[in-house]
Amino acid sequence: MTTETRPSDPADPADPAAARAALIADPGPVGRPRREELARLTDDWLSGLLDAAGAPPGVALVAVGGYGRGELSPRSDLDVLLLHDGPITRELPERIWYPVWDAGAKLDHSVRTVAEARKVAAADLKAQLGLLDARHLAGDPALTAELRAAVFTDWRASAPARLPELRELGRERAERHGELSFLLEPDLKEARGGLRDVVALDAVAATWLADAPRDGLDAAALRLSDVRDALHLVTGRATERLSLQDQDQVAERLGVLDADTLLRQVYEAARTIAYASDVTWRAVDRVLAARTGRGRRPARRAFPFTGPFTAPFTGAGRGTGAVARGTVERRPLADGVVEQDGEAVLAQGARPATDPVLPLRAAAAAAQNGLTVSYATVRRLAAECRPLPVPWPDEAREQLVTLMGAGEAAVPVWEALEAEGLVTRLLPDWERVRCRPQRNAVHRWTVDRHLVETAVRAAAMTRRVARPDLLLVAALLHDIGKGWPGDHSEAGEVIVRDLAPRMGFGPEDTETLAVLVRHHLTLVDTATRRDPDDPATVEAITKAVTTLPELELLHALTEADALATGPAAWSGWRASLVDGLVARAADRLAGAATAPVEAAPTAEQERLAVEAARTGEPALSLRAQAAGTDPGTEPMGVELTLAVPDRPGLLGTAAGVLALHRLAVRSAGLRELDPVGAGPVLLLSWRVAAEFGELPEAARLRADLRRALDGSLDVERRLAERDAAAPRRKGIPTPPPVVAVAPAVASATATVLEVRAHDAPGLLHRIGRALDGAGVRVRTAHVSTLGAEAVDSFYLTDAHGRPLDAGRAGEVAAAVRTALG
Repeated sequence: MTTETRPSDPADPADPAAARAALIADPGPVGRPRREELARLTDDWLSGLLDAAGAPPGVALVAVGGYGRGELSPRSDLDVLLLHDGPITRELPERIWYPVWDAGAKLDHSVRTVAEARKVAAADLKAQLGLLDARHLAGDPALTAELRAAVFTDWRASAPARLPELRELGRERAERHGELSFLLEPDLKEARGGLRDVVALDAVAATWLADAPRDGLDAAALRLSDVRDALHLVTGRATERLSLQDQDQVAERLGVLDADTLLRQVYEAARTIAYASDVTWRAVDRVLAARTGRGRRPARRAFPFTGPFTAPFTGAGRGTGAVARGTVERRPLADGVVEQDGEAVLAQGARPATDPVLPLRAAAAAAQNGLTVSYATVRRLAAECRPLPVPWPDEAREQLVTLMGAGEAAVPVWEALEAEGLVTRLLPDWERVRCRPQRNAVHRWTVDRHLVETAVRAAAMTRRVARPDLLLVAALLHDIGKGWPGDHSEAGEVIVRDLAPRMGFGPEDTETLAVLVRHHLTLVDTATRRDPDDPATVEAITKAVTTLPELELLHALTEADALATGPAAWSGWRASLVDGLVARAADRLAGAATAPVEAAPTAEQERLAVEAARTGEPALSLRAQAAGTDPGTEPMGVELTLAVPDRPGLLGTAAGVLALHRLAVRSAGLRELDPVGAGPVLLLSWRVAAEFGELPEAARLRADLRRALDGSLDVERRLAERDAAAPRRKGIPTPPPVVAVAPAVASATATVLEVRAHDAPGLLHRIGRALDGAGVRVRTAHVSTLGAEAVDSFYLTDAHGRPLDAGRAGEVAAAVRTALG
């Protein structure tokens, strides 16, 4: 403000000003009562200034913005509006502002009529947000009431246009200041998950279009406000950045154990606010889309949020396809899980109280389809689902792997589970690493988020390993020991040796996971610190990992870990050193590699083979598998054994029938027997699971298998018709399939074709059709579906039972690659 004259001091406002200054200087406890008392003293001071200035009727002094909310941090600005309904003298506002400046307070002031304030608000979103918190201080209360009524009326009327603008402001702040939950020196106000987001959530609520989930939100905002107060008192400045040099003093002032504990509390509060923002903006998306009469498929995040929000689903039954209820479409995703408004919600038939795997199944289905799980659904799952039995059912382990295998799409789903405590319920050891800071400039994430990000990176490397499930679980757990004293790799190994069996892993897989966690730093440390030409360097690696599969897993984990750490942790130079060391170690271990040993057929398999050989017809048996050991548990899968006299196209045809019945192949084996010397019989042993939890009738499955084998059922056409009628989903990006011919040492009597691909309905059918079309015989097959990844090996021969030559094998691999798209 420019003026040549200075007004005389107003009459005696010294007492409230002095009390305010004394409270700011007081090093006593911080908290809401202190902020409210500071606001009250400031109110009294400014009210006295207005009275002393001789304000005429039709004038009001109004607090706006943060001051308007009735709480003041020690160094907060004073946002004040002098409101009037007619001409006023220039000296009136000066008699108020100058004493404030003389006292050293920072003042953000304006002088307007109600009409002028509305006009400014219409042009400036930040001004409008400040006016939403307008609070009467002194003067004419009717004038303040008029302003508040007009501002809220304008805000609600303009909400469809203003809310996208508000979200864009939040996005810009997040880009400038980052995510509070992961910063070593966070901005408590401007970073994503900070106090500015709380103001935005209140503004959204004021539109009456949507509201934030309130559980824990007030406590989170209170925690950040307390930290900011302490920061102001420690530094003596109006700073919002919690710098490293101030954290110990801030922790001490708050009575917190240490700076790490302080950061964990700040991070937990920020996550609560950020998650509430995600949920709220999805609700806004849904309401605005409904108002414009258009639905839309949301991106992973809009700020970076997912959308839109939905209430719990109580409509369609299982396996019924798209179902209309009003104008909302619901499409089945998995047993008990459907898609509604761009989110995964529970189906009508879902029973959380008796289905402990449901949280993981819903999460995996959502992530694999590029969705998130709705807020209401996660809340219901947290409230109603029982803990998983120990050891976990196979399905639970597979669904966890499927969730992590979704890559980037798994992150918002994981955040939703974590917000309601479901992650620590699944993995109790997670609590020690949750929100744990890493005081290392190389690391860009907290420990828990680093683990998730490592799994995200590992999801892109699943084609490089024979056991993608072990890679993803090792990635998720490799730093789990950082919550304990001592070497985190050693502590992590101890935790994983206990945790893996509880998750249902067998002794061999548990040992592999323990080795990976114990040695997840060994490759990069050895490659960068030891002489690569020294034989002892390679020996150090081959002592840590003793098989080629372990080595390829450790190689992928090392790279995923480094990439998830930050740009400084991985480079072309480090990658070349590690690659060279792995190549030399692989050469050393190659001599120890052995081919898998085929187990002897069971009595049931031999009986079916004899029956098929004697009758010339297919013989099969079905045995249901239960999902758990509790009484009354419904069958969730089936073991199918099929014996058929050898004929072309058997594998693809049988797999196609299973796909028609919506049975997902979890594992399969194909082998050749000659039980009575009458010619070869192919024996297929399958483990399958129903996509939507309901198994087909055994008689119908048997009849369709026979019809498909005799040609009366056109499996290819039926699958094509069903695919054409199915709704198209965007899904998630996945690595392309890898189809490769294994080295000749893999088998002396057959050519081994290895296929690694993202699992999808009919995948094995397409592979079988391609092999049949290529004119080769499948003598033996080993099919595994690990989470959402298929890892298959096919032992192929020509029509005379001989291995394929190199050129022919390449042609077959190309044909399969084409079939998989």
